[in-house]
Amino acid sequence: MAEPNPKSTQKRPRLAVVVANAITGDSRVQKTALSAAYDGWDVLLIGRSTSARVERTWMGPVKVLRVPVDDALRRQENFRRRNTVTRKTVRAGLISNKDAAWAEARHQTRARDRDARMAEVGALHRLGLRVAGRAGRDWLQLRLRAQAWGEGHLPNPDRAVGDWRHDTPVVLDLDRAIGPAIEEFRPDVIHANDITGMYPAAIAASRLRRQGHEVHWLYDAHEYVSQIEWPTERIQSGYPQVEREFIGQADAVVTVSDEIADILRADHRLTKQPLVVLNTPLQAAVGTAPELSVRAVVELDDDVPLLVYSGYVQANRGLETALGALPELPGVHLAVVTNRDNPATRELLSRAQELGVGDRVHLAPYVAQHEVPDYLSSADLGVIVLDRTPNHEISLPTKLAEYLHADLPVVVSDVRTLSAFVREHGVGEVCTAGEPVTFAAAVRTLLADRDRYLARITDDLKKELSWEFQAAGLLKLYRDISGLVPPPADIQPSWDLTERFRHVASDKNRNQLATPEDGHPWRRLTKDTPIRLGLAPANYAGQLAALATSVTEHREDVSAEVTMHTSGQSFGYPADVYAANSTLKHLDVQIAHLQRTLPRYTHLIADAFRPVFGTLNGDDISGDLPALRHAKIKVALLAHGSEIRSPARHRERSPHSHFHDVPEQEIFDVLTRLSDRNLAIVDSVDLPVYVTTPDLLDDVPRATWLPLVVDIDSWATSNPIMERARPVVLHAPSRRWTKGTDRFLPALEEMERKGLIELNLVEGLLWPEMQRQVKEADIVIDQVAVGAYGAFACEAMAAGKPVISYLTDHVVATVGDDLPIVNATGAEVADAIEQLVADRDATREIGAASARFARAVHDGRRAAEILDGFLR
Repeated sequence: MAEPNPKSTQKRPRLAVVVANAITGDSRVQKTALSAAYDGWDVLLIGRSTSARVERTWMGPVKVLRVPVDDALRRQENFRRRNTVTRKTVRAGLISNKDAAWAEARHQTRARDRDARMAEVGALHRLGLRVAGRAGRDWLQLRLRAQAWGEGHLPNPDRAVGDWRHDTPVVLDLDRAIGPAIEEFRPDVIHANDITGMYPAAIAASRLRRQGHEVHWLYDAHEYVSQIEWPTERIQSGYPQVEREFIGQADAVVTVSDEIADILRADHRLTKQPLVVLNTPLQAAVGTAPELSVRAVVELDDDVPLLVYSGYVQANRGLETALGALPELPGVHLAVVTNRDNPATRELLSRAQELGVGDRVHLAPYVAQHEVPDYLSSADLGVIVLDRTPNHEISLPTKLAEYLHADLPVVVSDVRTLSAFVREHGVGEVCTAGEPVTFAAAVRTLLADRDRYLARITDDLKKELSWEFQAAGLLKLYRDISGLVPPPADIQPSWDLTERFRHVASDKNRNQLATPEDGHPWRRLTKDTPIRLGLAPANYAGQLAALATSVTEHREDVSAEVTMHTSGQSFGYPADVYAANSTLKHLDVQIAHLQRTLPRYTHLIADAFRPVFGTLNGDDISGDLPALRHAKIKVALLAHGSEIRSPARHRERSPHSHFHDVPEQEIFDVLTRLSDRNLAIVDSVDLPVYVTTPDLLDDVPRATWLPLVVDIDSWATSNPIMERARPVVLHAPSRRWTKGTDRFLPALEEMERKGLIELNLVEGLLWPEMQRQVKEADIVIDQVAVGAYGAFACEAMAAGKPVISYLTDHVVATVGDDLPIVNATGAEVADAIEQLVADRDATREIGAASARFARAVHDGRRAAEILDGFLR
C-alpha cells in the first residue's frame, strides 16, 4: 500500500484512545492521550466505568469517558454451559456443590420435622412418615451419587471449546459498551490498547467506514498475548484467537519491546515491523518534585544503604529473592513503593519478620506517575528481580527507565531482554532469578563502586528512555496512517494526570465561568419554570448536584443550576458552573457570579456558609445576604459538619468525641473559629437551616435534618456477603483521628492475625476504586468518634453492607429505630465484628436491611419532600 501524504488541516483531527480498564493508573494510556492532545489532536480517552453509569471528566485537554459494561453475554454463556438439559438430567438437578448442600439441608430439616411429629400421630401415620423419610433419604443419596458421577464424566463448563465468541464473550460485552462510544465520537484514528480494546476498535472502524467515514486504527500490544498465564483455560484459548483474527485488519501495530515486535510480525505474517514505544518517564517532569523523597518517607539517614522496589507486589515479581538476600546484606534496607491493600504485600512483610529483617523492610506509598523518578532518587539502587516467565523474558519493564531517570543503578534478574540491556549499557548488575545469594553478591558489587555505574547513566540514555522521545514515533505514526497533520496546539503542556471537570484556568479567561459540555440529570435552569433554584458553592461530595437531581425529579415546577468553586487539585463533581478558588478575588469573576445569580434565581441553597459571589462581600455568606434579599431571592443555609460543629461542645457532650484525639491544637483552634463564626451567622438571620448529618442538630437545634443523597443504583451490587471463611472488613478513613481509627485498629489487626477476618484498611483512593472496594467487602466500619453516620456509611448501606458506626442517642432518636447501623464505640468494634461473624445469617439480614434503608431514606425522595416547604 502506498504511503499516505500527510496534509495539513485547520480542524483538529480526532483521536479515540481506547482501553478496556478503568484508565486510572494506566500511565501508558494516559500519557498517550495527553501527548496527542498537545500535538494538536482532539482526543477522547475511552475506558470502563466502575459504576453502572457513564462518567465524564477531563484530564487536562483530554476528554475522558468511562462507560458501564453490561456483562450479559458472559453471564448468558456461563448459565448455558451449566444448565444444559443433559447436565440437569444426569445430575438429577444438582448442578453445583452449593445445590447439593442446599438439598442436604432441606432433607435434614424435613427429617427433624417428621421425627417431631412421630409422637403425635397414630401407628399407621407413623409408618407412612417412616416410609416417606426412607424414600426421601434414598432419593437424596441417588441425586448425590449422580452429581459425583457427573463431576468426573460430564464436560467441564470452564473448558475452552475453541471459539473465542463462546470462550471469551466478555470481548463482545466490551464492544457493546465501548463500540457505540467510539462511533459517536467519529474519530479519524482509533488507538486500541491491549487485546481487550482490539475488537471494539476493529468493529467500530468497519462500521464507520460503511457509513462513509474515513477512519484508521492501530493495535497497541502491551504484552505477548499468547504467552501470558491467563487465569482460565477459556481466556487462554480465546484472547490469542481474537488477536489472530483482527491484527491483520489494523492499519498499524505498536508494541513495547523489539522482541515482541519480532514475534508479532513472524506469528501473524505482518507486512510491516510493529513500532516499538516503550512506557518511559517524562523527562520534562524529572526534577519538578525535589521535595519528594522515599528515604525521608521511610525515615532513614543518608548514609544508610537503601534498595528500592517500585510497583505492584505479586508472586512472579521476584521480591522473595530480594527478601531472602537481606540476611546476607547487614545494614542494607529495602523500601517497597506499593499498595498496602494487597494480600501479597502483607505476606511479604510477614516473610520479612520470619527472616529477621522486618526492621529493614519498609512500605512507602505511591506518588503521582510523573513524580516517581524524583521520589525514588534518594535511594541507592533500584531492584527488578523478575521470575523467568515468557513475557518477562521479552519485555523491558517501565520501572527500569524510572530508576535510570532517578539516577539509580539497578540490580536485575537474568531474564533475557532486561539483562541484555543492563549488560549492554553497564548500568547495573545481573543476578540469577530466584537465587538470593547471587542477588546479594550483585548488591555488594554495586554498592562498592556505585559511582562507576552511575557515570554510565548518561543524558543520551535518559533521552532515549524518555516519553518525549518514545511518543514522537507514535505521533508520527498517527499522521502516517491517517494522512492528517493537526494544527499546532496552543496549550502549555502539563503532565498532571489528575482528572477534573473544566475550571476557569487562566487570568485572561477568568471572567468566563466554565461550564461542562455535557448535560446533567437535573432539569437545567429555565425561565419556563416558576421556581428557579440555585445551589452553591461547595458541593461537598456532590451533594448539591444530588439535591438538584432529586428536587427536579420530584417537582415539575423547579429547574436548577449548580455552581461549584474548586481548587486546582479537586476532583470534579457534577455542576453547571465551575470557578477556580484562585479567581474568586477578581472583580470580573465576582461580577459574572452576580450576573448569573441575581436576575435569574428565585431560590438559593447556600452551601457551607461560603460566599456565592466570590470574595466580593467578604469570606462568608453573610456579606452576600443583603444583595440576595434585595433581589428577592429566598435563601436557605446548608451545613454538613465541621463548619458548624463546635469542637469544645462536642468534646463536652461525648467521651468518645474525635476532638479528644485532635493531633494539633492549631486544628482545634481553626475549627473553633470557623464554627463560632458560622453559628453566629445562624443566630443573626431568620433563614431556613438544613444539616445533612443529624448530630449537627445538637449545635443548631432549630435546623432541619436533610438526609444525605446517594446514587443508590450505582452503589447497588449483587456481590454476596459473609460467604468467605474470613470476611473482609473494610475501613477507609479520610483522616484517622476524625474516624477514631486507632481506637479499634490494634484489636482488628489481632483478629486478622488469628485468621478470623481479612482487614482492608484503605486510605486516599479515588472514588471509582473506593466504590469497588466497598462492593467487595463483607463489613464496613465508618467512624466511632463523631456520633453520626455520613456519606460513606450511606454508600456502604446502598451496597448492602452491614455498617459499624458510633451513634449518639439523639441521632438514633432523630433517624428512627429502623436505622440498621451496628452501633459501637471504638472499644466495642471487635466484639461487634465477632458477633457479626458468629451469626452470618443475621449479618446478611442487616446488609439487606441496610440496602432497604438507604433506598428509603437516602435516594433523594425524602430530601426533596423536606425542601418542599422552602420551595413554596
